[in-house]
Amino acid sequence: MKANRTSLNIIISIIIFMIISILSIYTTRVFLKDSMSSLYLKQLLFYIVGIIVSIFITYKGFNLFKRYHYLIYIGINVLLLSLLLFGVDVNGSKCWLFIGPFSFQPSELMKISLIITLASLVYKFKMKRDKTMKAEFILILKLLILTSIPALLTFLEPDTGVVIIYFLILLTLLIFANINKKWYIIGSLILVSILGTFFYLYFFNRDLFLNIVGENIFYRLDRVFNWANSSGFQLENSLIAMGSSGITGFGFNQNPIYFPEPQTDFIFTTYTANFGFLGALFLILIIIIFDSSILRLAAKKIKLIDKYIIIGIFIMLFYGQVQNIAMTIGLLPITGIPLPFVSYGGSSLVSYLFIVGILLNINKERLKYRN
Repeated sequence: MKANRTSLNIIISIIIFMIISILSIYTTRVFLKDSMSSLYLKQLLFYIVGIIVSIFITYKGFNLFKRYHYLIYIGINVLLLSLLLFGVDVNGSKCWLFIGPFSFQPSELMKISLIITLASLVYKFKMKRDKTMKAEFILILKLLILTSIPALLTFLEPDTGVVIIYFLILLTLLIFANINKKWYIIGSLILVSILGTFFYLYFFNRDLFLNIVGENIFYRLDRVFNWANSSGFQLENSLIAMGSSGITGFGFNQNPIYFPEPQTDFIFTTYTANFGFLGALFLILIIIIFDSSILRLAAKKIKLIDKYIIIGIFIMLFYGQVQNIAMTIGLLPITGIPLPFVSYGGSSLVSYLFIVGILLNINKERLKYRN
């Protein structure tokens, strides 16, 4: 039991996330259209599908995914490109690929594919005996190209939140690649130059700015400015709902305050409004237990490539958790990042449970060789 505590903590956390997710989504029915009143049942179905996927990945699928990760990476990029060419516009974005009555977001699968692909490159680099500046430059160039292709395609959908995750994965794995410090200095200077050029064009050459990035950028910038000014209907009502919910909340299914996207982006507000400060603390505690289990697994004696994959998974989940919760209380801009395992959504939920399968597979293999 002690040896398998990591897997047990992960599984128990997922069960609690599932209960919290379904209950919270159920309470949003009063704010949603009649056609969306059964979202909590769909979320349960997504959980069932995701758990089946997780079991498959735990016992068979992860090894297949690692073996053919480049082909899978190429295939998902093709899907991202097809969205731009043939995708259906939903609320100003082409993020979903529709196949009959079903839809999914290729960008959710790309996050997993990118982690494994980049981790594989970093692992091969670490195994080299001669780590010259030229070899480091080639590694950085490969990582940048492999990240930039899906990042550009996803940015054009547009889905800025996922693009941020792509580059966070890249940055994290670059840090663990332990390359020469000069590259970090050069990278920082390039980033500052890009940001400086971006804001210069925004404030002093608006026509050229629009030709480069398109008019949709103003919607994204408005979100940032609204956050900086603590304004915006969605944020203001979120703060009112949580601030007035008290220690124990308004009560299950009793939230009287409306805010947009209560089942997705603002699911944490929905949950807190129902169960109050104590409920929010409980959810954060479960998140900490879940994340700690991932970090403990990374610290175990496992294959180096699996360590890199776990590190990529952790940063992806951790960013999603911090970004989603922080944006509902005005600490970060609203980016549309779902709260992992809690927000409504088939693609994101199944992809997160796919990741759980990866973690359980790595732990299973570790225990097998240990015994």
